[in-house]
Amino acid sequence: MKKKTAYKSTTADLTDAILSSERIEDFLPSPELLVKKEDNVKITISLSKSSVDFFKEKAKKAGIPYQVMIKTVIDRYSSHYQKIK
Repeated sequence: MKKKTAYKSTTADLTDAILSSERIEDFLPSPELLVKKEDNVKITISLSKSSVDFFKEKAKKAGIPYQVMIKTVIDRYSSHYQKIK
């Protein structure tokens, strides 16, 4: 198998583009500011096995924890009905 090596030279256009580029300041907020922190309350709740199995299956496919998916459903439900008041 042939070993890949890094480029030893580049075309003049690419070199000129790199040399003429200018650095810009970071325009994104820090990671801590990207996610709004909410007050959470831990509870104990009994759910049907079929419901939990459903969320576990869907969450696994989405690559997220199933508790996060259940929390999101409850948050959206309550948010919807809070807006109706």
